[in-house]
Amino acid sequence: DFTVDELAERADVSRRTVFNHFASLDDVVAEVGANVLGGLIEKLADPIEAGRPSSAGTLLDELAEVVRSTDLVTPMAYLTRTLGGTDPNGPWHANLLNQALTEVGTGLVAALRRRHPDADPLDLQLLVSSFTGGVLVLHSHWWQQTGAADDTASREVWAGLLDHLIDQLRTGFGTH
Repeated sequence: DFTVDELAERADVSRRTVFNHFASLDDVVAEVGANVLGGLIEKLADPIEAGRPSSAGTLLDELAEVVRSTDLVTPMAYLTRTLGGTDPNGPWHANLLNQALTEVGTGLVAALRRRHPDADPLDLQLLVSSFTGGVLVLHSHWWQQTGAADDTASREVWAGLLDHLIDQLRTGFGTH
């Protein structure tokens, strides 16, 4: 598990300095996650908000196009290796990644709503939450298969898992 002592050592500061800025290790973890994923949310929302023409035919296709063109492996690998410990099913996976994906989802819903003001807000929320919930599941499988590596093989595993999720969302579950 990631500890305050490890953080202080990596940052070359005292433990006391860490707690002068943060009330708890959970606050540190949340801040790191927010900083890493803050830029990611912007990257994901950018093509949607820019109104760039999309070859996508449906909202799912549009969301899939944006996510496929965004590097998720680098921030996932960084957060997983830095804060995730060694257990893909541990508390980091259940809490921090879920919190981060909820923030990403909120940003995506808002961006899609601005781009498609006539779309049913419930449909947008269902689409994005289904997608981000699926990404949470994919992360665990990706981590188990790759050890959270940031390399070509890991990206290929991620792309395959992402394609599987998109196919399942498009065609339904239990149809294969």
